[in-house]
Amino acid sequence: MKTAFGSDSRRRGRRIAVAAALGLALVGGAGAGAAAVAPAPPPEPAAAPVGGHAVRQGNVTVDGASLRYTTSGSGSPLVLLHGWPQTSWVWHKVLPSLARQHTVITFDLPGLGASTAPAGGYDKATTARRIRQAVNQLGFTQVALIGHDLGAMVAYNYARDFPTEVTRIGVVESPLSGFGLENFYGISWHFLFNASPAPIPERIMDNEDVPTYLGMLFDRAQHPEAIDRNVYYRAYSDPAKRTAGYEYYRAFKADAADNQAHAQSKRLTIPVMAMGAQSVFGPAVAASYQQVADDVRTVVAPDTGHWIAEENPTFFSACALLFFGPSTGTPSSPELTACTP
Repeated sequence: MKTAFGSDSRRRGRRIAVAAALGLALVGGAGAGAAAVAPAPPPEPAAAPVGGHAVRQGNVTVDGASLRYTTSGSGSPLVLLHGWPQTSWVWHKVLPSLARQHTVITFDLPGLGASTAPAGGYDKATTARRIRQAVNQLGFTQVALIGHDLGAMVAYNYARDFPTEVTRIGVVESPLSGFGLENFYGISWHFLFNASPAPIPERIMDNEDVPTYLGMLFDRAQHPEAIDRNVYYRAYSDPAKRTAGYEYYRAFKADAADNQAHAQSKRLTIPVMAMGAQSVFGPAVAASYQQVADDVRTVVAPDTGHWIAEENPTFFSACALLFFGPSTGTPSSPELTACTP
């Protein structure tokens, strides 16, 4: 019998058998992640007021792709870059507070969300150049950056390659390729699965498997109920979007070589807020970036898993508002001490 995504159970059984033959062991349960996809908001923030500020939404053309963006708020520009398997919707809980002090710009990464997929160039240096093109076309020449997961790697390359155009960066829940990320591949089989040569993951993972696969990851959160998982299930129900996601992982080896080659000649001198979740990467994020930057602040976000902006948006916002300013004053908790400018 066909499912809502159009594949039968026998075909899914064959894919699971292939996964087993490759030595891929599922970790965690399917739980709520295996539920059918329900109606959900669009993959990117809707064009509605945020914190009393109007939201502008549109597309900007860069080399090889069209990128979906939003802008909101006023003040110094702050660019937010999401990771996998999410979209710019990940920021919806923190946008209202950030927009009170900053002009907040979000992008769907090339190939993900509502952005179109380039034919190539999923290494993080090329992705950073594309994001910079978009930022410049929107009229901004100097910005601050926050990146989560894959977005942290892109933010680093942006700051590294265009040092006079970035004031400071926040890197969240991802060590850097070539400087420690590889040491964590064993914590989840998705790293090597996503990086497998085409068409291995494309043939194994079909539309009906998206809630099971992504749900497995979200279920391992500290607060899985806080994640708008249906948004992301829908966003990755398109095979082209899944392939774009795999391409980012397939580029990790090239990213590592590039990062190692330029780590000292392009060492960061701007402040870096390195935030790890208490139950996942913790201080390992800062330990990674201390190898490529001079001024790294170690922040450990409490009571949260990998998806900090959704699981603990209060802490995330408070830290970002301190670090990126213009807020000053005494941090409200010891965990925020390293977030001060």
